[in-house]
Amino acid sequence: MESREFSRVAAQTAKHVIRQGIREAERGQILEEFQKKFQELVTAKVYRIDPVTGNAILEIGKNEALLPKSEQVPGEVLNEGDLIKVYVVDIRSSEKGGPKVMISRTHPGLVKRMFETEVPEIYDGVVEIKAVSREAGSRTKIAVYSADENVDPVGSCIGPKGLRVGKIVDMLGGEKIDIVKYDEDPAKFISAALAPADVVSVTIDTNAPNSCHVTVPDDQLSLAIGNKGQNARLAAKLTGWKIDIQPESGFFRTSDTE
Repeated sequence: MESREFSRVAAQTAKHVIRQGIREAERGQILEEFQKKFQELVTAKVYRIDPVTGNAILEIGKNEALLPKSEQVPGEVLNEGDLIKVYVVDIRSSEKGGPKVMISRTHPGLVKRMFETEVPEIYDGVVEIKAVSREAGSRTKIAVYSADENVDPVGSCIGPKGLRVGKIVDMLGGEKIDIVKYDEDPAKFISAALAPADVVSVTIDTNAPNSCHVTVPDDQLSLAIGNKGQNARLAAKLTGWKIDIQPESGFFRTSDTE
C-alpha cells in the first residue's frame, strides 16, 4: 500500500474511532444524568406525539424520553408544548441507541413523589407514606402514618382548606385521592382503607392467610364495594389483604351492587 493511501485509511480510521468515542461518552453522560433521576419525579415537556400510536416524545432537560401510550393516564389529552410531571421507573444501559429510560404517568410512585414534594411533613420525615394503590385517571388510595402523636398525618396531607391534596389532584387531572391513616392493627387499617364507607366490624379469617370478612351497614354496601368493585379492590391492594364485604343484614340486595 502506498504511503498516501495508507495515510488516508489511517485518517478515516482515526475519525471513526474518535466519533465512536464521542458517541459512547455522550451515551455515558446521558445514562449518568438519568440515573440521578431514578425513581424520582421530573418535569418534562411534550415534544411530539405520534398520531398513530399515541406515544409521546418528551424533553427532559437536554435529553429525550419516550412516554408510551400505555403509561399515560387514561383519558388524559397531551399536547405539544405541555409541561407534565413524570416518574422515572427504570434506566437500562443499551449498546445500541443509548440508555433506555422507562417513564410513567400511571405508576403509584408518581403520586408518592408528588406528596413528598407538596407536604413538608413528609419531606421532613415526620409523616411517612406506608402504601399507595392506584388506578390512574380514576382513584388513588394512600396510607400515611406519624410516630408523633401530636401530628395528624391525614390532615397534614390534606393541608389547610385542602390546598395540598387539591394541588396534587389538579396535577393528576382531577383524579380522586383517598388519604387514610395507617395502623399496625390490620382490622383498623382495613376499616380505614375502605373509606369513605363506614365499617361495622372486621373479622380476621384464621383459616386463610391475609383474609378477612368486613361487615358494613346495608346502605353503605355499594359505597364500600365501589363502582365496578374499585373501592374494595384499591383497599385490598393498599392493605395487602383479601377483603370479603358483607352487609350487616347478611343479605345482598340487587340495588346494593354496582
